[in-house]
Amino acid sequence: MTRGQADVAQELVGEHANISKLKRLMDRVAHSPARTVLLYGETGTGKGLVARSIHAASNRSSNEFVDINCAAIPANLMESELFGHEKGAFTGASERKQGLVEVANRGTVFLDEIREMDLTLQAKLLSLFDAHQFRRVGATRPTSVDVRFITATNKILLSEVDAGTFREDLYYRLQVVALNIPPLRDRGDDVMVLTQHFIKQYNRLYKRTIRGASDETRDIFMKYPWPGNVRELKNLLERVFILEDEDEILPRHLPDRILRAVQPGASVPGPAGAGFHEATADFQREMISRTLSETGDNMQKAAQRLKISRHALRHQMTKLGLRNA
Repeated sequence: MTRGQADVAQELVGEHANISKLKRLMDRVAHSPARTVLLYGETGTGKGLVARSIHAASNRSSNEFVDINCAAIPANLMESELFGHEKGAFTGASERKQGLVEVANRGTVFLDEIREMDLTLQAKLLSLFDAHQFRRVGATRPTSVDVRFITATNKILLSEVDAGTFREDLYYRLQVVALNIPPLRDRGDDVMVLTQHFIKQYNRLYKRTIRGASDETRDIFMKYPWPGNVRELKNLLERVFILEDEDEILPRHLPDRILRAVQPGASVPGPAGAGFHEATADFQREMISRTLSETGDNMQKAAQRLKISRHALRHQMTKLGLRNA
């Protein structure tokens, strides 16, 4: 086994058959000449980790891995970010700028949330996939590159094609090599394998000695559907490390939403004598944590959903002892 292959096995934690199959496919894709790879997976399943692992296991690993979130860059700036621009190409273009695709030459570009890319840029991306060339904004001659593109989505792209928001020809181009990342609810005992993995990590980070989850907590973890997947589990465990003092993870450490999902009507009472301000802080902490989990830790989207500014969200997270993982 090569060092790259070992990295894939080490980084993607889990023993379930679904994950074992995914690791085999990842390794095969990593060592293939495939220029495009599509990752399907719900929010929080680890699409970014899979992309990095494929890069690390490939013969491109000594070159750049460039991570681009298509939803985080405004549409009017995306072309310049990807392809760069020539001096004077537009107002403010005072010098030539190298784009991220060129930066990743002989390496890998990871395009997360590919469905958010507008149709015009989708056409230019398809041309790049086919010809391995692009034009900087304002350029008259093409630039050639050797790049593997790993794209990802948490939506069914065929539905986006039917809705007219995603190009059909690009969809079929991406479908040549497509990997499905299973949700945590379909990974059986991996829930507890991951729990112990993160506990080990956070014991080192926070200098704690938490042994693990109690039997009651294990039962809850195995029954809960984990809509936020691995990211939700990881963020929950970090919250316990920050806010709780016991050396074991107990049911009363878990948010009400998890207990209600497993046992409808159940809830955990607040600390004896807890007043209005303590209860309010607990509610805010839970609401922010849940919203971040549901938006994939995207601060801008979370702030919009909570109807506050991004600055206000960061302030509240600091005040409540939360950390954007």
